[in-house]
Amino acid sequence: MKNYKTQMEAAKKGIITPEMELVCSKEQITPDYLREKVAIGEIVIPANVNHTSLSAEGIGQGLKTKINVNLGISGDLKDYDMEMSKVNLALQYGAEAIMDLSNYGKTNHFRKELIKKSSAMIGTVPMYDAIGYLEKDLLEITASDFLKVVEAHAKEGVDFVTIHAGINKRVIESFKQSKRITNIVSRGGSLLFAWMEMTGNENPFFEYYDDVLEILRTYDVTISLGDALRPGCLADSSDAGQISELIEIGYLTERAWEKDVQVIVEGPGHMALNEIKANVLMEKRICHNAPFYVLGPLVTDIAPGYDHITSAIGGSIAAASGADFLCYVTPAEHLRLPDLADVKEGIIATKIAAHAADIAKNIPDARKIDNEMAKARHNVDWDKMFSLAIDPEKAQNYYESTPPKDRHTCSMCGKMCAVRTTNLILEGKKVEFCTEK
Repeated sequence: MKNYKTQMEAAKKGIITPEMELVCSKEQITPDYLREKVAIGEIVIPANVNHTSLSAEGIGQGLKTKINVNLGISGDLKDYDMEMSKVNLALQYGAEAIMDLSNYGKTNHFRKELIKKSSAMIGTVPMYDAIGYLEKDLLEITASDFLKVVEAHAKEGVDFVTIHAGINKRVIESFKQSKRITNIVSRGGSLLFAWMEMTGNENPFFEYYDDVLEILRTYDVTISLGDALRPGCLADSSDAGQISELIEIGYLTERAWEKDVQVIVEGPGHMALNEIKANVLMEKRICHNAPFYVLGPLVTDIAPGYDHITSAIGGSIAAASGADFLCYVTPAEHLRLPDLADVKEGIIATKIAAHAADIAKNIPDARKIDNEMAKARHNVDWDKMFSLAIDPEKAQNYYESTPPKDRHTCSMCGKMCAVRTTNLILEGKKVEFCTEK
């Protein structure tokens, strides 16, 4: 019988859990290193005791950068089969986490099926589900009602929950004084702000934070401290509201650790390139090296339809600077609920950003597959290249769409392929272009 409630409690007691052993095998690290980092909060292993299909992953210092895929049911597109197809894509392309952001109707049926099926860790934002779950309008919901929704998600097997506990009355004053262009763009944050303003009450997740932690500790749910005041445009980044909330999150991080609850800290959405590294370093300092989870950041505001690219640029810089967890962004960001094609594009772009950052951070063997790809290109071994590609199907389809006469080249350079030319010379052969061979 287990004599610990959470991964953090086990780590503090010197216990190596089965989940820790699995993470070690995936990351090529020692159990002692992992246990020490989990004990002090620099690595988390989100693993709800009721998520039996989970293949545990670690997030944090010295580990590979992980990615999350957002999906879920909306009021304008209630297609459960479509959302489950997105789940399949996320698992196929190696996303380590899936967040169910459903915000319409009774979402627990979809969520239960998702938890039952998914080997990836599952996250939610209980605030999104409050109105549908409770069948009450926002103004009618009480503080205890909000906690009931958190407990319902925890019981179902969710591995981590986004809780916007940092947007308290002090932070709201900073927000109001900052005169932002886009104000609050966090859905959960805006709902809490509205509830607080309409009722005059303190943020229930802040006021009853110890009760929230007790719920999460019972099921070993990791708290992802949401940034309600994340910037929604470049002009709003790194302002007083964002920093004020981050300071509160730093205090809340330590309080969670005292209760043996693991913590992830969520980070900014839109930010200029030159601010990203400073923001990562600031989060690590203020939040005591807790794992950092970023949405992008998107590095320009003018690319709707291409925000998977603006996000991947920012995400690679953030992760190379020390961020640990990237939330994908699709081409549909700011425009619509993403379809299957959008989801795939978002996953691939974010996987590229994560992998590029892992190379920069010298994660063990991160560059190994790149070296294998380089050798395959040297040998002009197309089948090997396709197998190593992050998206093998797309790579092969592009190559085959305009097939070259000579399979030892591609249709761009043909016989003038630099690799072919150099290989022939180094093999002591002639390079000929005018004679068909």
